[in-house]
Amino acid sequence: MSQKKILIKGAFILTITGFITRIIGFFYRIFLSRNFGEEGVGLYQLIFPVYALGFSLTCAGIQTAISRCVAGRSALGKHSQAKQILYVGIGLSVCLSLAVMLLTQHYAEFIALCFLHEERCIPLLTVLSYAFPFASVHSCICGYYMGLKQAEIPATSQLIEQIVRVASVYLLYRLFVSNDGPSGIIVAVAGLITGEMASAGFCIYMLRYRQQIRCSTSSNTFSDLKNALTKLLALSIPLTANRILLNVLQSIEAVSIPIQLRMYGLSTRQSLSMYGVLTGMALPCVMFPSAVTNSIASMMLPAIAELQAAERKDEMKQLIKKAGSSCFSLGLICCVGLLVTGRFIGRYIFHSEMSGDFIITLAWICPFLYTNNNLISIINGLGKTSQSFLFNSISLTIRILSVFLCIPFFGINGYLWGMLASQLILFLSCISFLAHRGAFQRNI
Repeated sequence: MSQKKILIKGAFILTITGFITRIIGFFYRIFLSRNFGEEGVGLYQLIFPVYALGFSLTCAGIQTAISRCVAGRSALGKHSQAKQILYVGIGLSVCLSLAVMLLTQHYAEFIALCFLHEERCIPLLTVLSYAFPFASVHSCICGYYMGLKQAEIPATSQLIEQIVRVASVYLLYRLFVSNDGPSGIIVAVAGLITGEMASAGFCIYMLRYRQQIRCSTSSNTFSDLKNALTKLLALSIPLTANRILLNVLQSIEAVSIPIQLRMYGLSTRQSLSMYGVLTGMALPCVMFPSAVTNSIASMMLPAIAELQAAERKDEMKQLIKKAGSSCFSLGLICCVGLLVTGRFIGRYIFHSEMSGDFIITLAWICPFLYTNNNLISIINGLGKTSQSFLFNSISLTIRILSVFLCIPFFGINGYLWGMLASQLILFLSCISFLAHRGAFQRNI
């Protein structure tokens, strides 16, 4: 099968899965809000920055590094080395996850009181910590299969994780919780663990079933394992730092935007309402089509790594140009669509005039937002993870500066302008870097 067909097939599978899981998640949130109330859901959401940070520290960067390394070795027919990368990645990720699990349990009270400012999060954090080891195994194996461009297994594991999570929470609620109100939300945290356990178990089974993993690793010398570990660390450290930076930025934004809006002159209620409309209505609407471009980006990294390893330079150039132009074209279409329908969506779907105004303003970032994910994935596929970390750092710095420097003088529009500027700078940086490497010329 040609690279184009493999890319389209994988992107299609991931896109369909993404839409299905989002629909399931939509109804799941309705179930949580109706049975645990706004306060219970608020407690549940409060621990997610901790979960995201733990995931970033233990497996996010390693998963991408595994995908890139496996794709390169698979292209050269070095399948045993690809498996070795998987072994080393799982070992490294699980060790990190166990350390994070123990630290989260030991400092649960400190995290809950000093950072989340909510004592009721202590038991939630303790239960949450057990999800990290299973998430590590799941993520590493998914990275391995993405490197082989076999998207059906990561997609299936994602569906299994979501279905098992929702089903287990519903069952636990019916059996043990019923009318416990916000305190019963701990079953939703337990659902995270059961979902990760199920998806990790499925991935391990598929590895064994397809005879792509062996219990014995006696053929792996210490030198081979050391080289694999060095390669993984070189790629994963910048990626991990990038994910941590993103999580820190999001946490700072969540706290700082309402504060800066009050400095602009809004009341506490007005600032929280405006922030809620932006993050709960306008941004999800603008981001919804990104399920398509995110799927393309997921498939681009191993495809680029494989073509680079095989030195198929002309194919790589064509793939970069087609993928980039497709994402940019989709962004332009969505931009026009949101400009035309933004006020209608805000007024009749969200019943908020403010959300319509935000959607129209945010529509202008669509061409850059949808393309940037793809460009960063291409750069990571080329093995230049330090450059992608630098570009993302610059973009994120612009966003956070807009919160503190623009919102007090221009209100929420200052932040929206900062978002547009950050995406534009990221787009230009990626394009300039790829052009410098000859990605748009005959030779790469």
